[in-house]
Amino acid sequence: MTGVHAIPSPPPHALPIAGSEELFPVRRVYCVGRNYADHVVEMGGVPDRSEPFFFQKNPTNLDPSGEFPYPVASKDVHHEAELLVALKAGGDSITLEKALDHVWGYAACLDMTRRDLQAEAKAAGRPWEAAKAFERSAPVGPLHSATEVGHIRSGGMLLKVNGEIRQNADIGQMIWKVPEIVAHLSALFTLAPGDVILTGTPAGVGPVHRGDIMELSIEGLSPLRVDVT
Repeated sequence: MTGVHAIPSPPPHALPIAGSEELFPVRRVYCVGRNYADHVVEMGGVPDRSEPFFFQKNPTNLDPSGEFPYPVASKDVHHEAELLVALKAGGDSITLEKALDHVWGYAACLDMTRRDLQAEAKAAGRPWEAAKAFERSAPVGPLHSATEVGHIRSGGMLLKVNGEIRQNADIGQMIWKVPEIVAHLSALFTLAPGDVILTGTPAGVGPVHRGDIMELSIEGLSPLRVDVT
């Protein structure tokens, strides 16, 4: 569509790339729900291999600043440590065998959740946006290209809050692996370069408070430190 925009166009949102002055532009943010068996049990569910389900955050929710301002309208905000997958190519009905060809790289990320608002939404059968897609709700570390670190199929993921271990798992424990996630998503949405996927969190999610320090490490990736302000 041609024509002059009625208001100034918002700048594209982009993420830093480790060791580079280049940035990775973000188009959409997809999130996988309940992708670690121990977390499914922790949240009162039964782990199985039924179809994965997805929800979305907004591109501008991704925040590389290293700070997480405690959000309004909540008294119970939880951390969820996750592996972020960034796509360099898209399409529909991507096959399992070709899925990793679409992956540009990976980063450490947190899916911060207003758990009290999520519980209210679940009880009422309503969407989760207010609990998940609020401002700066996805602190993220620098991206690493798959050409640099390879495709991450396993490796330790450790989250500490104020030096105390909260989440400790291996990427290989995901119920749905990265190729399966990409293939399933592409059957539901037309994927494109710049899409990113948060691949789910293991057990150990819990509350944070102002003054806390969150430290997330995923084997092979830059660590992520976030101050809760």
